[in-house]
Amino acid sequence: MKLGILVSGRGSNMAAIVDAVKSGEIPASEVAVVISDKRDAAGLEKAGERGVDTVVIERRGRTRAEHDADIGDELEKRGVELICLAGYMRLLSPEFVRRFAGKIVNIHPSLLPAFPGLDAQKQAFDAGVKVTGCTVHYVDELLDHGPTILKCEVPRLEDDTVETLSARILDQEHATYIEALRQLANEW
Repeated sequence: MKLGILVSGRGSNMAAIVDAVKSGEIPASEVAVVISDKRDAAGLEKAGERGVDTVVIERRGRTRAEHDADIGDELEKRGVELICLAGYMRLLSPEFVRRFAGKIVNIHPSLLPAFPGLDAQKQAFDAGVKVTGCTVHYVDELLDHGPTILKCEVPRLEDDTVETLSARILDQEHATYIEALRQLANEW
C-alpha cells in the first residue's frame, strides 16, 4: 500500500505513520511522499529526517481546484494508493475528492459527527462534554464527514485545560491513525 501524506504544520501524525510503516506496524506499506502546502511546515523536516521524499506545492495565486490538481498529479506520478491527511489544514476541492474517491483518509480530534472544523478540542471543552476523542474517517466532499474507520474515546478529566485535553487527544490520534492504517493495509 503506497501512502501519500499531506501536511500543513508540525507533522506529528505524519511522523508516527512513517515510523509505524518503517517498523512494520503498518504492514506491506511504504510512504511514497509527504506533500505540504506550506514551505515552512515543520513536518517537511521530520519527513526528510526519516528519509521520505518531500514536495511543497504552494497555493498562492491559484484556485483550490488548480492547487489540488497539482497535488493529485504528484500523487499519481508516485503511484500513491491511499492519501492520508495529517494536519492538512485546507479543505480539498470537490474535484480532488472525486478523483481519489475512497482513497483519502483523515484524522479529526473529536468523536465525529460532534465538533467538526477548527479547534475541535476547544469546542468539546467549551461544551463541557465528559468524553471526546478522535476519529479516523474516509474523506468526502463535506467538512469532517465521511464513513468512520475507527474512533478512540478520551475522557475529559476534572483538572483538564484545553491544552492538556488536546495533548491527550493527540497522543491517542497517533495510535488510532496507525491502527486504522494497519487495518486498511491488512485488507489491501
